[in-house]
Amino acid sequence: MYTSITEFIEEWNQEASSTQKILDALTDASLGQKVSSEDRTLGAIAWHIVSSTPGMLMEFGITVKEMKDATTIPSSAREIAESFRSVSADTSDAVKQQWTDQSLSEMKNVFGMEMPKAATLTLLIKHIIHHRGQLTVLMRQAGLQVPGVYGPSREEWSQMGMEAPTI
Repeated sequence: MYTSITEFIEEWNQEASSTQKILDALTDASLGQKVSSEDRTLGAIAWHIVSSTPGMLMEFGITVKEMKDATTIPSSAREIAESFRSVSADTSDAVKQQWTDQSLSEMKNVFGMEMPKAATLTLLIKHIIHHRGQLTVLMRQAGLQVPGVYGPSREEWSQMGMEAPTI
């Protein structure tokens, strides 16, 4: 759990940057990729990351700009990526401006659970990490190259002159 706003902002910027790399690698054609007929498309999951971030922040008590049309999934991968770029910057700015290190220990009822405000920020980051992982699997299925996040992707190993691990 975070003990300072700076600590959150540093991790948010790192995780948002990794998410941005993934979103920037999407193509319009890849947005329709599904795991199954019962699951969301790659585009729907990507848009969920973008559109749910302001909603989560508002649930936490942080005022941010609402998405103008959060329920309509764009057909443009570029629009999704650019929207996240804006949402990410807004997230950093809003948390810095509206919360303090001291307020992180205050309790907040979020989605029916009482938790410290610091825990809500952890929840936000875990949420984008969770869905980013789903995106990378769907990207592979769609035939896209996946950028490395916490280490090199399969393709990046060869660019470094090494073989990707197989086990």
